[in-house]
Amino acid sequence: MEDNRKIKVGIAHGEINGIGYEVILKTFSEPLMLDLCTPIIYGSPKIAAYYRKALELPANFGIVASASEASHNRLNIVNCVEDEVKVECSKPTQKTGMAALQALETAVAEYEAGLLDVLVAAPMSMNLLQSDEFHFRAHSEYVEERLSRKGDALTILLGGGLRIALATEHIPLREVASSLSIDLLKSKLLAFQKSLQYDFGINAPRIAVLSLNPHAGEGGLMGKEEEEIICPAIRQMMNEGMQCFGPYPADGLIGSGNYALFDGILALYHDQGFLPLKALSESGVVYTAGLPVVLTSPAHGIACDIVGQGVAREDSFRQAVYDAIDVYRSRIREKQIRVNPLQKQYYEKKDDSDKLKLDTVDDDV
Repeated sequence: MEDNRKIKVGIAHGEINGIGYEVILKTFSEPLMLDLCTPIIYGSPKIAAYYRKALELPANFGIVASASEASHNRLNIVNCVEDEVKVECSKPTQKTGMAALQALETAVAEYEAGLLDVLVAAPMSMNLLQSDEFHFRAHSEYVEERLSRKGDALTILLGGGLRIALATEHIPLREVASSLSIDLLKSKLLAFQKSLQYDFGINAPRIAVLSLNPHAGEGGLMGKEEEEIICPAIRQMMNEGMQCFGPYPADGLIGSGNYALFDGILALYHDQGFLPLKALSESGVVYTAGLPVVLTSPAHGIACDIVGQGVAREDSFRQAVYDAIDVYRSRIREKQIRVNPLQKQYYEKKDDSDKLKLDTVDDDV
């Protein structure tokens, strides 16, 4: 692939009664976005036209049967939603939930057919879809199972100078401690290191691990998880050559600004990762690492309180497109390096000095 080739970005339109279409259309109202990529929305031309008119947005689009017909100089839409699905701002229903799922299903199918390079998912309401057949708590879980990679995915939050991976995700807080184990943390750290290397081009990443309990357990006074699970996992990974450190109390690491000393942070549960992201970034992105496809989404929900008012900010969605493209290009570069694994020199910054070192690419990384 030419490094400057336009990347085909498949966009699942998400919840139609949320802010999905507003942030999508606002993003691609900027002509420079079409110089960067070829966007294909999987959704409804009728619904897109409704929001374009209601919000007076200048985005133009063309209807295509699939990504194979997409024009490289405009926004494209593949119709995959039944016409009777109605727009009722701020009122998600089971039908609109199914419309979001149909869009995501079609986008994944076109990726599998080789018609797309990356996927970006607008926010959707997973609770509307729950049934005996559908048990996913996030769109990323659905995509992971569709691509037959169960257990490989790792959620990484991007923004505000942060890369935060989640050790556990959509589970009740009361279940977090019992879900943690040495093996789980080791597997998450390995997946995180691999993503930082392949997806972000960081050869020797430094990873901080957060603690579970206040004050990192205070020597066992406030909990045993640090001594019995987190510290042993860190020590074992350090013995295997990984640069991982901690555990650090989240408030101290983030509040002091010392998070900037690390290439990535492993948070232990959902809010422990999302709170610093949303405090430090107005354009946060959720990236699902460990999948064949590059999958990103904005780090916000359907925002029922502001639907149809024209005030939704597209920053996170636009950044989700940028990040998907950047990760895709990084993967291509890494693949090319491994086809011809020449020894290379690079500088790795440690503390206040630069250390020249030699690195040979290991195909087993």
